Amino acid sequence: MIDLNDLRAFDKVAATKSFASAARALGLPRSSVSRSIARLEGAIDARLFQRTTREVALTPTGEALLLRCAGLIGALEEAVAQVRTSKSVPHGPLRVSAFAANLLVQELPAFLQCYPDVTVSLDVSNEPRDLMADVDVAIRLGPMPDSGVVATRIRTVARHLCVSPSYLERRGTLESLDELVEHDTVDMPGAFGRPRCWTFTKDGETKKLEIPARVSVNEESAIKKLVVNGAGIGVLSAHCCRPALASGQLVPLYPEWSIPPSRREHCLRQQARTCARSSTS
Repeated sequence: MIDLNDLRAFDKVAATKSFASAARALGLPRSSVSRSIARLEGAIDARLFQRTTREVALTPTGEALLLRCAGLIGALEEAVAQVRTSKSVPHGPLRVSAFAANLLVQELPAFLQCYPDVTVSLDVSNEPRDLMADVDVAIRLGPMPDSGVVATRIRTVARHLCVSPSYLERRGTLESLDELVEHDTVDMPGAFGRPRCWTFTKDGETKKLEIPARVSVNEESAIKKLVVNGAGIGVLSAHCCRPALASGQLVPLYPEWSIPPSRREHCLRQQARTCARSSTS
């Protein structure tokens, strides 16, 4: 197997008629160029240069090889340079799956302006799926399973237990966490059909409640709307519920208890199809 780097060294020595000049042009030690020529001569079992103390000249075999290689190395280097240039500019389709559309709708317009050659297909879902086959980028809550994808934590998301004033008027005020099991809840579907576990902490104390949801829905903005309209009690991320809390559409429950934050994970396919993916984080 002939090494392309050895052919590059041969081409440069033939052009400069000097091992030292070829080494300087390639940014390599002279010994490395000498070894490249020796390997190439060994691979074809023939001498390529006649070496004297004053000059380096091509042998007939070297002249024949140079004639056949003329333009090949330059064409290969040009092809590699073109590929590198095309990869440096994000372009092409980008398939994104995110657990909540409102995570991206504010940032996506600016991204599209920066990269006019990128088209985006956005799927709003938190469902488990084959990330390697179905999407280029996925944004999920919580840790990623060991699935062979590359995952990067974007940020930590604070969460709050919220309810609407109309629900409290209808069902009464809650005094303790244990009363939650007697109330309607709106939540994301749990794994394998099981209820999701709500965890609360206060002063070193931890309580975990597994409450079957009255309504299960896999999109956070839908959960917020249901809770605002009095369908039940829900756990919402801070960015989702903050405006409704400020306006009085929602009120916090048990603010003295903290809900462990979720961590958003940005998952990248190992063989990305575009260079725009890192910009979506």
